[in-house]
Amino acid sequence: MHDNADQRSAVVAAALELFQEQDFDQTSVEQIAKAAGVSRSTFFRQFGGKEDVVFADHEALLDDVRGFLRERHENPWLAVCEASELVFAHFARDPEMARRRYQIVRGVPVLREREIITVFRYERLFDEYLREALPGVDPLDAVGFAALVTAVHNHVLRQLLRSTKGVPIAVLQKALADVRRRYGVQTDADAAASAPDDVVVAVFPRSMPVAEISRRLTAELD
Repeated sequence: MHDNADQRSAVVAAALELFQEQDFDQTSVEQIAKAAGVSRSTFFRQFGGKEDVVFADHEALLDDVRGFLRERHENPWLAVCEASELVFAHFARDPEMARRRYQIVRGVPVLREREIITVFRYERLFDEYLREALPGVDPLDAVGFAALVTAVHNHVLRQLLRSTKGVPIAVLQKALADVRRRYGVQTDADAAASAPDDVVVAVFPRSMPVAEISRRLTAELD
C-alpha cells in the first residue's frame, strides 16, 4: 500500500515537472510514464488521464474529508471548519508542489474548469453533511455556511500559493472563527477569545440579513 502511494506520488511529481517544462497539451502519457519509471498501463491503472494527475491530491482529500465527517462530532459547524483545515494543512506541508500545480492550472482552461468543479464538490460535501447532522436546519443556512467556509478556505490557500512565504494555518483558523461568529455558531473557545469583558445589546428587525447585522455591528464597534 505504501509503495503504491509512493509510486503515485512519483508519477504526480514527474507529470507536474513535465507540464511546467513543456506545457500540459504538449505532454503525453507516455512521456509521464517514462519520466516516472512506470509502464503506460500502470499509469492508466492509477489515473484516468492527465487531468486526473493534476487533481490526484484532491481526490484523496475528498475521501479523507468524507471519512472525517462520518466520525462523531459534538459540533457539526466546527467539524466543517476542521475539515477545511485538514485540506489546507495537506497543501501547506508541501507548498512548493502546491504552487507548481497552481501555476499549471492557471494556464490551462480545461484544468481551471476542473478546479471549479472540484471546489464545488467540497462545498456540496459540507452542505450535505450539515443537513444530515443537523435535522431541521434551514437549508439556506447550511448551503450558505458551506459556501462561506469554502470561499474563506480558498482565499487563504491562494495567499499561500501566490506567496513565496508560508502562511500558517492559524490564519485560516482565525478566519473560520469569524465565519462561525457571523453565523452565530461560535464555540466556547471562540467566545472566550472575543472581548469577554464587553457586553453589547442591539435590536434589529427580524427580517434583516445576518450579514447586514454583522456589518452594522462591526461599523459601530470599530
